[in-house]
Amino acid sequence: MLDYKLIEALAAVINEGGFDRAAKKLHITQSAVSQRVKLIEEQAGQVLVNRMVPPKATQEGLQFLKHYNQVKSLEADLQFGRESKEEKPFQPLTVGINADSLATWFLPAVGTFLKTYHVVLDLKVDDQDETHKLLRNGEVAGCISSEKSPVQGCTVEYIGAMNYRLLATPDFISRYFTHGLNESGVRSAPAVIFNRKDDIHHLLIKRLFQKDIKEIPIQYVPSSEKFVQFIVDGLGYGMVPDLQGLEFLNSGDLVELAVKEHIKVDLYWHRWNLKSRLLDAFSAAIVKQAVIC
Repeated sequence: MLDYKLIEALAAVINEGGFDRAAKKLHITQSAVSQRVKLIEEQAGQVLVNRMVPPKATQEGLQFLKHYNQVKSLEADLQFGRESKEEKPFQPLTVGINADSLATWFLPAVGTFLKTYHVVLDLKVDDQDETHKLLRNGEVAGCISSEKSPVQGCTVEYIGAMNYRLLATPDFISRYFTHGLNESGVRSAPAVIFNRKDDIHHLLIKRLFQKDIKEIPIQYVPSSEKFVQFIVDGLGYGMVPDLQGLEFLNSGDLVELAVKEHIKVDLYWHRWNLKSRLLDAFSAAIVKQAVIC
C-alpha cells in the first residue's frame, strides 16, 4: 500500500526543485522531507531522486511522480460540486507549454476558464519539441507540443500552426544584407535565437542554402518578448511568429528577409486520458479558443 505522505514529499522535492523548498511547501522540516524520501526509496528498493542541484527524479522516481500527479488530478475533480467556489481550495493544474504560445495566444484562450474554475496553473515552459517529454515523464497533465504522436495513456488533438518569418530592421539589412540574404551575410550578421534547443533559424538557413552554416554569431535570448525586442531594436535578425511579427511588418519597423521561405510549426494538445471534468474543460478551452496563425 502506497503511503501518499511519502509520495507527496517526493513530488514536492522534484516539483519545487529542492528539499528546503519542499519543506516550506509542505510546512514541515527539511529533515522530515529527507526522511520521507529516504523511506519511500527503501520501500521501493531503489533510488528515486538524484541528489543534485536541483534534484532530478530517476526513471523509477518519474513513475511515482506520474502516479501521484494523476491521483491528485482525480482528487481535485471530486471536489467539484461539494462546496461553493469561495470555500474550495484552488486546484493546481500543471501544463507544459512553449514560450511563443505563452507569449501570444495562450492566455486569451484560457482566460475564461481560469475565471470560471477554481484553478491555478503551474506552467512549465520549454521548446515545443521538448514539452512532450514532460508529459511522458508524468510531470504535467497536458502539454502543447509539435509532436504529433500521442504518449501512451494520453490523447492528442491538433490545435493549429504557428508561422515563422525571418525578420530584421531596414537598418540591420542595410548593414549586413545589402545584396540580399547571402552566405557571407549569414556568417557575419548576429542571429537572435531563443535557446540552444531552438533549431528553427538553422532549419530555414539550411533550406535556403542547401547546407548547414554553423559558423554564425548568435545571441541567445530565452524570452519571447525580449527576443522580438532585440530584433526590433536592430540587434540581430531572427525567426518571429506572425502573432508577434505582423504588426511590425505592417508598420515597416521590420522587413522580411526570405519572403518565399517560411517555417510552419504544427501544434498539438496532449493530455492524460483520464475522466476529469477539470481537464476536459481546460482541454476544450485550448482546442476551441486557440487563435494561431
